[in-house]
Amino acid sequence: MKALLLENIHPDGINLLTDAGVEVETRSHALAEDDLIAALPGFDMLGIRSRTNVTPRVLASAPDLKAVGAFCIGTNQIALPEATAHGVAVFNAPYSNTRSVVEMALGNIIALARHVTDHNAAMHEGRWNKSAKGSHEVRGRTLGIVGYGNIGSQLSVVAESFGMHVYFYDVIDRLALGNAKRVSSLEELLDVSETISVHVDGRPSNTGLFGAAEFARMRPRSLFLNLSRGPVADIDALKAALDSGHIAGAALDVYPTEPKSNGDPFLSPLRGTPNVILTPHIGGSTQEAQENIGHFVADKLLSYMNTGATVLSVNMPQVQVESADRRRIVSIHRNVPGVLAKINTLLADLGVNIEGQTLATRGEIGYVVLDVDTDAPDEVIATLRAMPESIRVDVH
Repeated sequence: MKALLLENIHPDGINLLTDAGVEVETRSHALAEDDLIAALPGFDMLGIRSRTNVTPRVLASAPDLKAVGAFCIGTNQIALPEATAHGVAVFNAPYSNTRSVVEMALGNIIALARHVTDHNAAMHEGRWNKSAKGSHEVRGRTLGIVGYGNIGSQLSVVAESFGMHVYFYDVIDRLALGNAKRVSSLEELLDVSETISVHVDGRPSNTGLFGAAEFARMRPRSLFLNLSRGPVADIDALKAALDSGHIAGAALDVYPTEPKSNGDPFLSPLRGTPNVILTPHIGGSTQEAQENIGHFVADKLLSYMNTGATVLSVNMPQVQVESADRRRIVSIHRNVPGVLAKINTLLADLGVNIEGQTLATRGEIGYVVLDVDTDAPDEVIATLRAMPESIRVDVH
């Protein structure tokens, strides 16, 4: 097996793959579409972070590719419907950097409440300005969390330990942790919160979630944080709210348009704005988080390639199987009536006895793992691949 890993995947992930006998090639940077297409032939697995886009054209040009590992939380940089249509399983790390993002969000809240960045800048310029004006404790303040998933819910718990009152809004009905209170609308959350922290995914409906109307509705002199997805917030509208003094401070780690590589210029109207923290998409970039992500995603890729297990795949039906000492056939196919019976009949006609079978479906896709009592000769695999319903058939 061969894997191409881009964007400085943590060595733990690389070592896990190489120790399992995978031939690994690494690149320290992201690849543009044409470069990625040129690089992928012959590779079974692709590992990326947030800067490499796996487009429909990339997937159509990579018939050898069986799995993509997103060594991060988000997968909006991957064309998931096309990946599924080509039988490419996609895995990510939905939990591994949660704590890192939470700690950064809370640190930003404290820094903004105390105007730490402004005082720091003044000190570096040789100006001493010891003053309590505009500085507040976070204890007793109200935090509103938009998106109560893995990160938002853990931020809720940690913020409460600092004495904050927590409200949250989510489009999904989620269980409140601790003393957090759920509100029924984003507008209600803006009305009651002194600090807003956004932790949503990159689905299209979240684009422009915060614009001029939302910033105007926030309480006067409140704080705004976005450590989720760049397109969530209208930067020009936020700049106007900061300049007017309606918003007292902001912290952003993500942006609608981000530089492709380290060293490229960062352009934003927020540069130089007082009490604004700008960080280069590093919310999950701690050594601990990257180590956890590297190990987690590499392990999922290996498990899929070696056993066919798809647990926690973001686009494939969920099948949990253990390693087997028998020959294993994996079929990704269109989920239409009778396809499983057709597979079983074809195998029986070829004299193949099925000793174990696990099937799951997800929307239009079916996924079956077959343990058989033969070495699965080429004729068997060729026959299964020739089925009009088949998307991909592999042997493990």
